[in-house]
Amino acid sequence: MTATTIDGKALAATVRQEIAAKVAAFKDEHGFVPTIAVVRAGEDPASVSYAKQIGKSFEGVGLGFALHALPETATEAEMVALVGKLSADRSVHGIMIQEPYPKGVSAEAVLAALDPAKDVDGVHPVNAGRLAQADPAGVGPEKLNFFVPATPAGGMEILRRLGVELKGQRAVVVGRSNIVGKPMAFLLLRQHATVTICHSRTADLGAVCREADVLCAAVGRARLIKGDWIKPGAVVIDFGVNFVEGKMVGDVDFEAAAEVAGAITPVPGGTGPLTNIMLMQNLLQAARQATPQS
Repeated sequence: MTATTIDGKALAATVRQEIAAKVAAFKDEHGFVPTIAVVRAGEDPASVSYAKQIGKSFEGVGLGFALHALPETATEAEMVALVGKLSADRSVHGIMIQEPYPKGVSAEAVLAALDPAKDVDGVHPVNAGRLAQADPAGVGPEKLNFFVPATPAGGMEILRRLGVELKGQRAVVVGRSNIVGKPMAFLLLRQHATVTICHSRTADLGAVCREADVLCAAVGRARLIKGDWIKPGAVVIDFGVNFVEGKMVGDVDFEAAAEVAGAITPVPGGTGPLTNIMLMQNLLQAARQATPQS
């Protein structure tokens, strides 16, 4: 068996066109465009690059973008004040706070100043709690009353577009981070999958993975998931971003896994392209919820 390689770039391009049409329709109806404010403190190269990427991609579909860059010496009070100001600004519909935070700045304190209704990154404790407590599925992502982190939301979009039936299926998530592993597990649970979360203390990880109809890897260890850990015909979603000898690789040994799986996302070009797209979807959702319906 040779797995179908899931083309995340092509899928992202399709969804991007759909979002651009929705943004144009929103502007026609309401007379303004949804706008995201990105808050950054310092000049971390990865953060600077990502902010530029967000600005280019968002403006490319007609969304508004504003960068609020503070110096690396910014204090907690300054960051809290800025986030609070943006939360109260009705012209801002979504807020993203980039890491890393400056030394001495508490992420908890900054997030406390963030309006959960503008937390398009899905990192506020209110949104995390709503995801954990949400009733099982039945509504699409645009109708949720909370925000889901964009990376796992992109993974779910891939499964949805593939037509994967999750009800009653065994799903295994390797990784328990607050931004990918845990929310992915809750999203799968909402679709009535039977979910197992694995981590560094899981005994016989390979045996657990072999039971998965859907296997999601989000642990940050290059090629941890071996080909013989894959159940024949399983769908493999690889969120990993690692570098080996200058080459980006995932958490799954792609070549070996592709000989066994039914479908698999490559790294790069799999889940990554969907992340910004789902952030756009979250921003559009935030603007809709903040705008009185006629």
